[in-house]
Amino acid sequence: MPAEPAVDGVPRPRPVPYDPQLEPGLAACRELIEGIPLRAGTILANRAHFATIVPPLETVIGDHPVEFEHVRVAGPAGAPEVELTVLRPRGEVRDAPGIYAIHGGGMVLGNRFFGAAGLVDEVVRYGAVAVTVEYRLAPAHPAPAAVEDCYAGLLWFAEHAAELGVDAGRIVVSGASAGGGLSAGVALLARDRGGPALAGQVLDCPMLDDRNESVSSRQYDGIGIWDRNNNDTAWNAILGTDRGTDAVSPYAAPARADDLSGLPPAFITVGAAEVFRDEALAYASGIWATGGQAELHVWAGGYHGFTGFSPDAEASRAAAAVRDSWLRRILGQGGRCP
Repeated sequence: MPAEPAVDGVPRPRPVPYDPQLEPGLAACRELIEGIPLRAGTILANRAHFATIVPPLETVIGDHPVEFEHVRVAGPAGAPEVELTVLRPRGEVRDAPGIYAIHGGGMVLGNRFFGAAGLVDEVVRYGAVAVTVEYRLAPAHPAPAAVEDCYAGLLWFAEHAAELGVDAGRIVVSGASAGGGLSAGVALLARDRGGPALAGQVLDCPMLDDRNESVSSRQYDGIGIWDRNNNDTAWNAILGTDRGTDAVSPYAAPARADDLSGLPPAFITVGAAEVFRDEALAYASGIWATGGQAELHVWAGGYHGFTGFSPDAEASRAAAAVRDSWLRRILGQGGRCP
Protein backbone atom coordinates (compact mmCIF):
# COMPACT_ATOMS: atom_id res chain seq x y z
CA MET A 1 0.00 0.00 0.00
CA PRO A 2 1.55 3.36 -0.97
CA ALA A 3 2.62 5.74 1.79
CA GLU A 4 0.58 8.82 2.49
CA PRO A 5 2.08 12.16 1.36
CA ALA A 6 4.34 13.83 3.92
CA VAL A 7 3.26 16.83 6.02
CA ASP A 8 6.24 18.92 7.20
CA GLY A 9 8.46 15.96 6.41
CA VAL A 10 6.34 13.52 8.43
CA PRO A 11 4.17 10.92 6.65
CA ARG A 12 0.57 12.06 6.79
CA PRO A 13 -1.64 9.82 8.94
CA ARG A 14 -4.16 7.98 6.81
CA PRO A 15 -7.40 10.03 6.81
CA VAL A 16 -10.73 8.68 7.95
CA PRO A 17 -12.80 7.99 4.80
CA TYR A 18 -15.86 10.12 4.09
CA ASP A 19 -19.38 8.82 4.46
CA PRO A 20 -20.38 8.07 0.83
CA GLN A 21 -23.74 9.82 1.34
CA LEU A 22 -21.84 13.00 2.24
CA GLU A 23 -19.40 13.05 -0.67
CA PRO A 24 -21.66 14.87 -3.20
CA GLY A 25 -22.26 17.64 -0.66
CA LEU A 26 -18.54 17.88 0.06
CA ALA A 27 -17.79 18.29 -3.65
CA ALA A 28 -20.47 20.98 -3.99
CA CYS A 29 -19.16 22.78 -0.92
CA ARG A 30 -15.59 22.82 -2.21
CA GLU A 31 -16.71 24.11 -5.61
CA LEU A 32 -18.84 26.89 -4.15
CA ILE A 33 -16.68 28.04 -1.26
CA GLU A 34 -13.05 27.09 -1.88
CA GLY A 35 -12.48 27.96 -5.52
CA ILE A 36 -9.67 30.28 -4.42
CA PRO A 37 -7.12 28.68 -2.07
CA LEU A 38 -7.13 30.56 1.24
CA ARG A 39 -3.65 31.95 1.76
CA ALA A 40 -2.34 35.18 3.27
CA GLY A 41 -2.47 36.95 -0.08
CA THR A 42 -5.97 35.73 -1.01
CA ILE A 43 -7.95 36.52 2.15
CA LEU A 44 -9.56 39.63 0.66
CA ALA A 45 -10.40 37.84 -2.61
CA ASN A 46 -11.97 35.00 -0.65
CA ARG A 47 -13.88 37.49 1.48
CA ALA A 48 -15.29 39.21 -1.59
CA HIS A 49 -16.33 35.86 -3.06
CA PHE A 50 -17.86 34.78 0.24
CA ALA A 51 -20.04 37.89 0.25
CA THR A 52 -21.59 36.82 -3.06
CA ILE A 53 -22.81 33.47 -1.71
CA VAL A 54 -24.53 34.76 1.44
CA PRO A 55 -28.16 35.55 0.50
CA PRO A 56 -29.95 38.63 1.86
CA LEU A 57 -31.74 38.08 5.15
CA GLU A 58 -35.10 38.94 3.56
CA THR A 59 -34.62 36.11 1.09
CA VAL A 60 -33.69 33.68 3.85
CA ILE A 61 -36.75 34.59 5.92
CA GLY A 62 -39.12 34.33 2.97
CA ASP A 63 -42.56 33.25 4.22
CA HIS A 64 -41.42 32.32 7.73
CA PRO A 65 -43.27 34.24 10.48
CA VAL A 66 -40.11 36.04 11.55
CA GLU A 67 -39.35 39.75 11.82
CA PHE A 68 -36.01 41.44 12.30
CA GLU A 69 -34.29 44.71 13.13
CA HIS A 70 -30.70 45.91 12.96
CA VAL A 71 -29.17 47.67 15.95
CA ARG A 72 -25.81 49.22 16.78
CA VAL A 73 -24.58 48.79 20.33
CA ALA A 74 -21.58 49.83 22.40
CA GLY A 75 -18.45 47.92 21.44
CA PRO A 76 -15.47 47.02 23.59
CA ALA A 77 -13.73 49.90 25.36
CA GLY A 78 -12.06 52.14 22.79
CA ALA A 79 -13.46 50.15 19.86
CA PRO A 80 -16.24 50.91 17.34
CA GLU A 81 -19.86 50.05 17.89
CA VAL A 82 -20.98 46.51 17.15
CA GLU A 83 -23.75 45.75 14.65
CA LEU A 84 -26.35 43.18 15.65
CA THR A 85 -29.47 41.82 13.99
CA VAL A 86 -32.36 40.72 16.19
CA LEU A 87 -34.75 38.08 14.83
CA ARG A 88 -37.99 37.24 16.62
CA PRO A 89 -41.30 35.52 15.97
CA ARG A 90 -43.97 37.84 14.64
CA GLY A 91 -46.34 39.17 17.26
CA GLU A 92 -45.93 39.57 20.99
CA VAL A 93 -43.01 37.68 22.52
CA ARG A 94 -42.77 36.98 26.24
CA ASP A 95 -40.32 34.88 28.29
CA ALA A 96 -38.79 33.44 25.12
CA PRO A 97 -35.48 31.59 25.01
CA GLY A 98 -32.58 33.52 23.52
CA ILE A 99 -30.03 32.36 20.96
CA TYR A 100 -26.89 34.42 20.50
CA ALA A 101 -25.38 33.38 17.16
CA ILE A 102 -21.77 33.87 16.04
CA HIS A 103 -20.94 33.21 12.38
CA GLY A 104 -18.12 31.07 10.99
CA GLY A 105 -15.51 31.85 8.38
CA GLY A 106 -12.21 31.35 10.19
CA MET A 107 -12.47 34.83 11.75
CA VAL A 108 -11.28 36.14 8.37
CA LEU A 109 -14.41 35.65 6.21
CA GLY A 110 -18.17 35.97 6.40
CA ASN A 111 -20.73 38.24 8.02
CA ARG A 112 -23.56 37.94 10.52
CA PHE A 113 -25.98 36.62 7.89
CA PHE A 114 -23.84 33.57 7.08
CA GLY A 115 -25.83 30.61 8.38
CA ALA A 116 -28.98 32.68 8.86
CA ALA A 117 -31.25 29.95 7.47
CA GLY A 118 -30.56 27.73 10.45
CA LEU A 119 -31.12 30.63 12.80
CA VAL A 120 -34.48 31.48 11.24
CA ASP A 121 -35.49 27.85 11.66
CA GLU A 122 -34.59 27.97 15.37
CA VAL A 123 -36.57 31.18 15.90
CA VAL A 124 -39.65 29.39 14.53
CA ARG A 125 -38.94 25.99 16.09
CA TYR A 126 -38.34 27.22 19.65
CA GLY A 127 -40.23 30.50 19.63
CA ALA A 128 -36.84 32.06 20.33
CA VAL A 129 -35.45 35.55 19.97
CA ALA A 130 -32.09 35.36 18.22
CA VAL A 131 -29.30 37.88 17.90
CA THR A 132 -26.52 37.54 15.34
CA VAL A 133 -23.35 39.61 15.70
CA GLU A 134 -21.05 41.35 13.21
CA TYR A 135 -17.52 41.09 14.58
CA ARG A 136 -14.31 42.56 13.22
CA LEU A 137 -12.26 40.25 10.99
CA ALA A 138 -8.54 39.47 10.92
CA PRO A 139 -5.94 40.31 9.78
CA ALA A 140 -6.94 43.99 9.87
CA HIS A 141 -8.41 43.35 13.31
CA PRO A 142 -6.38 40.62 15.04
CA ALA A 143 -7.29 38.96 18.32
CA PRO A 144 -8.87 39.84 20.66
CA ALA A 145 -11.06 42.04 18.42
CA ALA A 146 -13.48 39.30 17.32
CA VAL A 147 -14.14 37.73 20.71
CA GLU A 148 -14.40 41.12 22.42
CA ASP A 149 -16.95 42.31 19.84
CA CYS A 150 -18.93 39.12 20.38
CA TYR A 151 -18.85 39.56 24.15
CA ALA A 152 -19.99 43.19 23.86
CA GLY A 153 -22.97 42.07 21.79
CA LEU A 154 -23.84 39.40 24.33
CA LEU A 155 -23.80 41.97 27.13
CA TRP A 156 -26.29 44.10 25.21
CA PHE A 157 -28.53 41.08 24.56
CA ALA A 158 -28.57 40.07 28.22
CA GLU A 159 -29.09 43.64 29.45
CA HIS A 160 -32.03 44.17 27.06
CA ALA A 161 -33.53 40.71 27.49
CA ALA A 162 -36.70 41.91 29.21
CA GLU A 163 -37.56 44.49 26.56
CA LEU A 164 -36.88 41.91 23.84
CA GLY A 165 -39.27 39.47 25.51
CA VAL A 166 -36.45 37.09 26.46
CA ASP A 167 -35.99 35.09 29.63
CA ALA A 168 -32.44 36.12 30.57
CA GLY A 169 -31.92 32.76 32.25
CA ARG A 170 -32.40 30.89 28.96
CA ILE A 171 -29.82 32.43 26.63
CA VAL A 172 -27.46 30.11 24.77
CA VAL A 173 -24.46 31.13 22.70
CA SER A 174 -24.08 29.24 19.44
CA GLY A 175 -21.74 29.01 16.49
CA ALA A 176 -20.08 26.75 13.94
CA SER A 177 -16.39 26.56 13.01
CA ALA A 178 -14.86 29.93 13.96
CA GLY A 179 -18.26 30.78 15.44
CA GLY A 180 -17.95 27.71 17.65
CA GLY A 181 -14.52 28.79 18.84
CA LEU A 182 -15.76 32.32 19.49
CA SER A 183 -18.77 30.92 21.36
CA ALA A 184 -16.39 29.00 23.62
CA GLY A 185 -14.31 32.16 24.09
CA VAL A 186 -17.40 34.21 24.96
CA ALA A 187 -18.46 31.59 27.52
CA LEU A 188 -15.00 31.81 29.12
CA LEU A 189 -15.19 35.61 29.19
CA ALA A 190 -18.66 35.56 30.74
CA ARG A 191 -17.41 33.22 33.47
CA ASP A 192 -14.24 35.17 34.20
CA ARG A 193 -15.80 38.65 34.10
CA GLY A 194 -18.93 37.77 36.03
CA GLY A 195 -21.00 38.36 32.91
CA PRO A 196 -24.29 36.85 31.75
CA ALA A 197 -25.09 33.42 33.16
CA LEU A 198 -25.49 31.47 29.95
CA ALA A 199 -27.83 28.48 29.83
CA GLY A 200 -25.60 26.67 27.36
CA GLN A 201 -23.04 26.84 24.57
CA VAL A 202 -23.38 25.18 21.16
CA LEU A 203 -19.93 24.46 19.71
CA ASP A 204 -20.44 23.05 16.22
CA CYS A 205 -17.17 21.79 14.63
CA PRO A 206 -15.40 24.46 16.71
CA MET A 207 -12.10 26.17 15.84
CA LEU A 208 -10.35 26.07 19.20
CA ASP A 209 -6.59 25.51 18.90
CA ASP A 210 -4.12 27.76 17.11
CA ARG A 211 -1.35 25.14 17.25
CA ASN A 212 -2.89 23.01 14.46
CA GLU A 213 -0.74 20.03 15.50
CA SER A 214 -3.31 17.29 16.14
CA VAL A 215 -3.51 14.01 14.27
CA SER A 216 -6.75 15.11 12.64
CA SER A 217 -5.17 18.36 11.40
CA ARG A 218 -2.44 16.34 9.70
CA GLN A 219 -4.90 13.83 8.26
CA TYR A 220 -6.72 16.59 6.39
CA ASP A 221 -3.85 18.50 4.83
CA GLY A 222 -4.77 19.22 1.22
CA ILE A 223 -8.03 17.27 1.31
CA GLY A 224 -11.56 18.00 2.41
CA ILE A 225 -13.06 21.37 3.27
CA TRP A 226 -11.22 23.83 5.53
CA ASP A 227 -8.02 21.80 5.52
CA ARG A 228 -4.86 22.26 7.59
CA ASN A 229 -3.54 24.94 5.22
CA ASN A 230 -6.67 27.08 5.49
CA ASN A 231 -6.51 26.70 9.25
CA ASP A 232 -2.87 27.86 9.28
CA THR A 233 -3.76 30.88 7.16
CA ALA A 234 -6.57 31.92 9.46
CA TRP A 235 -4.68 31.48 12.73
CA ASN A 236 -1.69 33.41 11.34
CA ALA A 237 -4.04 36.26 10.46
CA ILE A 238 -5.74 36.16 13.86
CA LEU A 239 -2.66 35.91 16.08
CA GLY A 240 0.32 37.08 14.05
CA THR A 241 3.68 36.44 15.71
CA ASP A 242 2.01 35.42 18.98
CA ARG A 243 0.70 32.26 17.36
CA GLY A 244 2.06 29.09 18.94
CA THR A 245 3.53 30.96 21.92
CA ASP A 246 2.45 31.28 25.53
CA ALA A 247 1.16 34.78 24.71
CA VAL A 248 -1.98 33.35 23.08
CA SER A 249 -5.08 34.13 25.11
CA PRO A 250 -7.55 31.34 25.92
CA TYR A 251 -10.33 33.71 24.90
CA ALA A 252 -8.89 33.78 21.37
CA ALA A 253 -7.97 30.07 21.29
CA PRO A 254 -10.05 28.31 23.97
CA ALA A 255 -7.97 25.11 23.77
CA ARG A 256 -5.32 27.15 25.64
CA ALA A 257 -7.55 27.47 28.72
CA ASP A 258 -6.06 25.80 31.80
CA ASP A 259 -9.37 25.81 33.64
CA LEU A 260 -12.63 24.69 32.03
CA SER A 261 -14.61 24.59 35.26
CA GLY A 262 -17.72 26.65 35.91
CA LEU A 263 -18.80 26.81 32.27
CA PRO A 264 -22.36 26.47 30.97
CA PRO A 265 -23.38 23.07 29.58
CA ALA A 266 -21.77 22.48 26.20
CA PHE A 267 -23.07 20.75 23.09
CA ILE A 268 -20.06 19.80 20.97
CA THR A 269 -20.48 18.18 17.57
CA VAL A 270 -17.84 17.45 14.94
CA GLY A 271 -17.13 15.20 11.98
CA ALA A 272 -14.65 12.33 12.31
CA ALA A 273 -13.18 13.30 8.92
CA GLU A 274 -12.11 16.88 9.55
CA VAL A 275 -9.33 19.03 10.99
CA PHE A 276 -11.17 20.03 14.18
CA ARG A 277 -12.07 16.52 15.38
CA ASP A 278 -9.29 16.08 17.94
CA GLU A 279 -9.47 19.55 19.47
CA ALA A 280 -13.24 19.18 19.91
CA LEU A 281 -12.71 15.87 21.72
CA ALA A 282 -10.02 17.38 23.92
CA TYR A 283 -12.25 20.33 24.83
CA ALA A 284 -15.11 18.08 25.87
CA SER A 285 -12.70 15.96 27.92
CA GLY A 286 -11.37 19.10 29.61
CA ILE A 287 -14.88 20.10 30.65
CA TRP A 288 -15.64 16.62 31.95
CA ALA A 289 -12.38 16.58 33.92
CA THR A 290 -13.66 19.50 36.00
CA GLY A 291 -17.04 17.86 36.63
CA GLY A 292 -18.71 20.04 34.01
CA GLN A 293 -21.41 19.14 31.52
CA ALA A 294 -20.65 18.47 27.87
CA GLU A 295 -22.52 16.41 25.31
CA LEU A 296 -20.19 15.28 22.53
CA HIS A 297 -21.15 13.84 19.13
CA VAL A 298 -18.57 12.69 16.58
CA TRP A 299 -20.04 11.73 13.22
CA ALA A 300 -18.37 8.91 11.29
CA GLY A 301 -17.18 10.11 7.87
CA GLY A 302 -18.39 13.65 8.48
CA TYR A 303 -16.55 16.50 6.74
CA HIS A 304 -16.32 20.00 8.18
CA GLY A 305 -19.81 21.51 8.38
CA PHE A 306 -21.40 18.51 6.66
CA THR A 307 -24.94 19.18 7.84
CA GLY A 308 -25.13 22.40 5.82
CA PHE A 309 -24.25 20.93 2.42
CA SER A 310 -25.56 17.39 2.89
CA PRO A 311 -28.82 18.03 4.77
CA ASP A 312 -30.63 14.96 3.42
CA ALA A 313 -27.94 12.43 4.33
CA GLU A 314 -28.77 10.07 7.17
CA ALA A 315 -25.88 11.36 9.29
CA SER A 316 -27.05 14.96 8.83
CA ARG A 317 -30.62 14.12 9.84
CA ALA A 318 -29.31 12.34 12.93
CA ALA A 319 -27.05 15.29 13.78
CA ALA A 320 -29.98 17.70 13.48
CA ALA A 321 -32.12 15.50 15.72
CA VAL A 322 -29.60 15.32 18.56
CA ARG A 323 -28.97 19.07 18.39
CA ASP A 324 -32.72 19.63 18.62
CA SER A 325 -32.95 17.26 21.58
CA TRP A 326 -30.17 19.06 23.45
CA LEU A 327 -31.61 22.51 22.81
CA ARG A 328 -35.06 21.43 23.98
CA ARG A 329 -33.57 20.12 27.22
CA ILE A 330 -31.37 23.16 27.82
CA LEU A 331 -34.07 25.68 26.95
CA GLY A 332 -36.50 23.86 29.23
CA GLN A 333 -39.41 23.80 26.83
CA GLY A 334 -40.78 21.53 24.18
CA GLY A 335 -40.17 23.80 21.23
CA ARG A 336 -42.48 24.28 18.27
CA CYS A 337 -42.76 22.31 15.09
CA PRO A 338 -41.40 24.32 12.16
